[in-house]
Amino acid sequence: MRILLVEDDRTIASGLEYSLQQDHFETILCYDATSARRVLAERLSEVTLCIFDLSLPDGSGYDLCKIVKERSDIPVIFLTAIDDEVNVVMGLDMGADDYITKPFRIRELLSRIKSVLRRYNKQAQTPSNFELENIRINTLEGKVYKNGDEVLLTALEYRLLLIFANHVGQVLSRNQLLERIWDVAGEFVNDNTLSVYIKRLREKLEDNPQEPTLIKTVRGLGYKVGD
Repeated sequence: MRILLVEDDRTIASGLEYSLQQDHFETILCYDATSARRVLAERLSEVTLCIFDLSLPDGSGYDLCKIVKERSDIPVIFLTAIDDEVNVVMGLDMGADDYITKPFRIRELLSRIKSVLRRYNKQAQTPSNFELENIRINTLEGKVYKNGDEVLLTALEYRLLLIFANHVGQVLSRNQLLERIWDVAGEFVNDNTLSVYIKRLREKLEDNPQEPTLIKTVRGLGYKVGD
């Protein structure tokens, strides 16, 4: 597996590259956005996962993430010194798969990498279509339709809907939802943030969001889709 690592701090970059290679990952190392864009243009098909520093001298990890997600379905992890929920949500909405704040332990990063890769491998084995009442999810296209019309979802809204689709008839607690979204115990989100995403999904998918029939609240337990 080959990881594209973009980090402008050469000391950090060197340590990360060494640790990744010790864990049997191949690496492509870039110190700025310009060289990273060149790799993405010429060698994206060789890359299994991307790790982007959020703040680069000539650009942003957000910009690189956008390029990756427009061209391929490979995971992206952000590195940043900014521990800010707004930035976390913004990055995840763009399609980033995880987010780790400096300073961090290398074992923690390696654990996150492996968790993200497991999640992608699992998703690759899921059915290509789900039907939930009048909602259809095409996982090959990454698109959602309501009564035949496409509904535009953010990356995180889509991921949340897929979790429900993979657990039809099962009550999922809030903690279970958070764990399945980030594969860490809700470190980057709180109950209020999850409530916002549930509300957004209902507004986009339910005929009457105030009386949901698709994503139902099971009082005191969590949420359920289907019977």
